[in-house]
Amino acid sequence: MLSKEEKLRFLNTLREDEEFRLAVAGLLGLGTILEELKKLLQDFQSHLELEEKRWEENNKRWEENDKKWEQVFKKLEEHGKILEQHSKILEEHSKILEEHTKILQEHSKMLEEHSRQLQELSRSVAELKVAMGSMGRRWGTDLERAVLEIYRPPLETRGIRPENIAKFTYEDVDGKYYRKGAKIEVDVYMHNDTTVLIEVKSRAELEDVEWFLDKAAIVEKILGRKADKLVLVAVNIDKEAFERAQSLGIDVVAGAIIE
Repeated sequence: MLSKEEKLRFLNTLREDEEFRLAVAGLLGLGTILEELKKLLQDFQSHLELEEKRWEENNKRWEENDKKWEQVFKKLEEHGKILEQHSKILEEHSKILEEHTKILQEHSKMLEEHSRQLQELSRSVAELKVAMGSMGRRWGTDLERAVLEIYRPPLETRGIRPENIAKFTYEDVDGKYYRKGAKIEVDVYMHNDTTVLIEVKSRAELEDVEWFLDKAAIVEKILGRKADKLVLVAVNIDKEAFERAQSLGIDVVAGAIIE
């Protein structure tokens, strides 16, 4: 048994004298443990150094990536500025195009109006020529064709093309269908199974309407078929003649209705 003083001296010696401490540790079996701890400490230190190297390498990579991303962001900013400039240019061009479109639309309207006025003028001139021709008692095939051409649009809406209208002439030598020796003339439009009888006049009066109806009945007998439609084409038509034609089912195409 050690006294208290001996114990204190032993502890002080153990604390201050490393060689003595190791000797004691060896006797106690602590040497192996210390060696293992020392080895573990060295391994841990090596691991820390390796991790530091890895962190340094990663930091370098991150720095390089940061630089690359900075370059990318700069390029994106440059591209963004270029896109903004292009957008502004496109907006300006769009405004210019809108202005040009408005101008073109206005010009188109003006051209349409001029075209309409020219058509009306041409029609008026043609009607005047027809009227002057009829007053000079020179009414004939040429004037009929002129009238049909003047009213081509309304005729075509009725499915009738003026160039396909033919003149039908029949002389009743024996008086089989009308009076003996009478000459029957009417314009005929035939297409597929449709037959249209057409009467062309410079000015249509009441007796013209009545005669057209009678003449159509005679022609139907001669042709041996019923007409699908009767059409009266006139530059001018008297109001009572127009109303009579409507009541008889005759389709009227006219430039003006005269009171």
